[in-house]
Amino acid sequence: MNHPSSQLPWHRRKTRLYFVLSGFFITNALLAEFIGIKIFSLELSMGLKPLDLNFLGLEHVGLNLTAGVLLWPFVFMMTDLINEYFGIRAVRQFSWFAVMLIAYAFLFVSLAISLVPAGFWPTSQVDNGIPDMQRAFKAVFGQGRWIIVGSVVAFLIGQLVDVWVFHWVKQKTGESGIWLRATGSTLVSQLLDSFVVLWIAFYIGADWSLVTVLGIGLINYAYKFMVALLLTPLIYLAHHGIERYLGNPLAEEMRREAMN
Repeated sequence: MNHPSSQLPWHRRKTRLYFVLSGFFITNALLAEFIGIKIFSLELSMGLKPLDLNFLGLEHVGLNLTAGVLLWPFVFMMTDLINEYFGIRAVRQFSWFAVMLIAYAFLFVSLAISLVPAGFWPTSQVDNGIPDMQRAFKAVFGQGRWIIVGSVVAFLIGQLVDVWVFHWVKQKTGESGIWLRATGSTLVSQLLDSFVVLWIAFYIGADWSLVTVLGIGLINYAYKFMVALLLTPLIYLAHHGIERYLGNPLAEEMRREAMN
């Protein structure tokens, strides 16, 4: 028996799916940029004792990650779903649109930081342990120029590589092997993303050594690798839900058009 939504006209089902996927894609990308300023301890967050690793000349290294890693795997999962049903062109359009929206957001955040605060506001949260709200606002939202540039460039490169690997694998394997093209393309794109952002933001922008960039990049990628594998069942669940929503004839037609 067909899912009730499959009784909708085909163009309405296709349009709804387009807006849902694009909405999650752009929202996750924007959120990842803004929450990425926070560095958290994965071990302590899980109630575990922090690691104390020594490798590549780096000492006392733990799993300290940017909070943006919570969302980037979902961004790339949305990329694969858009790629599956709407094709490379749609992913490229969304990627450039997301970059423009990120730039737009940071422009107005910079404007908000530059506004002169009301006389009472800087000390309005002293009782809560925040002596200067203006400085706190600037510290949280005023990310460095090189961090913004690095994250945006890494995002674009990761997206372009992801769609290329996805389609290359699908051409070789056909409709089977969803996990291989989705998870495989994410693993490759996340590898580049992990090192490009650090190289631009900290090697160029903050005088980190290449060894430090390599070491921190490997730690970040190890986490992303693990999460990408854990998300594989969710990819199959999303595919199943979309196929039910669209109905088999429409889903098959959209996949065929996406490959072309």
